[in-house]
Amino acid sequence: MNPRTYFRRQIAPLFAACCLAAPALAEPAPVIDQPRQAELVRLVRQDCGSCHGLTLQGGLGPALLPATLAGKPSESLAATILHGRPGSAMPPWRRFLNEAEADWIVANLKKGFPHER
Repeated sequence: MNPRTYFRRQIAPLFAACCLAAPALAEPAPVIDQPRQAELVRLVRQDCGSCHGLTLQGGLGPALLPATLAGKPSESLAATILHGRPGSAMPPWRRFLNEAEADWIVANLKKGFPHER
C-alpha cells in the first residue's frame, strides 16, 4: 500500500475521530476588574500570607512562588484554594472567591504575585 492510500485509509479516520472527540476549547476566564484585582492581591498578601508567609516564601503553609508551583496543575491549585485541604490548616475560600478569581490568583502566583498597590 502506498503512503497516500495508507494515510487515507488508516490515519485520516483516526485523526478525524480524535478531532471530533476532543473537548471544545475552554472559554477564556472572565476579566477581573481592577478594583477586584486589588482586593484579591490584598487577600493573598494578608490572609494567605498569614500562613504562607507575607512574602509567600512559606511558613505554616508551603511557599507560593513560581518555582515551587511550576509543574503543578493550575486546576488542582484552584481547587485547593476554593475547597481547602481537609485535615490541614488550609481553609476553603469558596465563600469569598468564585472560580474565575481562584484561577486569576493561581495564574498570578505562577508568574510571580504582584505587590499591593
